[in-house]
Amino acid sequence: MNILAVETSGDFCSVALWRDGKIDECEKLAGQRQSGLLIDMVHELLRDCDMPLAELDGVAYGAGPGAFTGLRVACGVVQGLAMGIGKPVVGIGTLLALAQSQPPGVERVVCCIDARMNEVYHAAYEKCGSAWTVVQEPGVYAPGAAPLPPEGEWQGCGNGYAVYADVLRARYAGRLGGIDDGAHPHAREVAILSAPILAAGGGCAAESAAPIYIRDKVALKTNER
Repeated sequence: MNILAVETSGDFCSVALWRDGKIDECEKLAGQRQSGLLIDMVHELLRDCDMPLAELDGVAYGAGPGAFTGLRVACGVVQGLAMGIGKPVVGIGTLLALAQSQPPGVERVVCCIDARMNEVYHAAYEKCGSAWTVVQEPGVYAPGAAPLPPEGEWQGCGNGYAVYADVLRARYAGRLGGIDDGAHPHAREVAILSAPILAAGGGCAAESAAPIYIRDKVALKTNER
């Protein structure tokens, strides 16, 4: 099975190609340049791997939450590619991809990504066998009001722990066995998580793909700054 995956929900732009479990990937620090980088990165990776677009079995993307523009870029590019070859699309939550990025042996993860405007995107997951179970659904919260996971030891990951270090460490005091505040969603994990879905015949038509925003508000009002 051949799967192309893209992830542009934050500051990084990444693409990955899954070929029966073998993964080739590339990533660039993009800032606000995802729309100018992604298509070229996709074509370069497919060319370097000698993989014709028509031989893909599906296309996957980081669906969100994350930066609004980045989510739209990933979704739009994936829709165009998948529609052109008549293949299904799989959207993978960026917080779930973040949990998947943690090392083997880490099985309980509290993900926090900076959502700007003094908030974090938060979710908690627990690994059962080879699959993740949702313990706390993705949501957006003030760092000091982020949900507490069930008692026990958890791994914190995501840049929310760097941006709101003091608040989140205090919030989760006694529950975090470690913190990976440099972790970010990557196309590699999007590909890995999409593989069993596509193998089981899942996914959706390209025109049905959509970002997961969670929050509609994109900026603070003047009186809120």
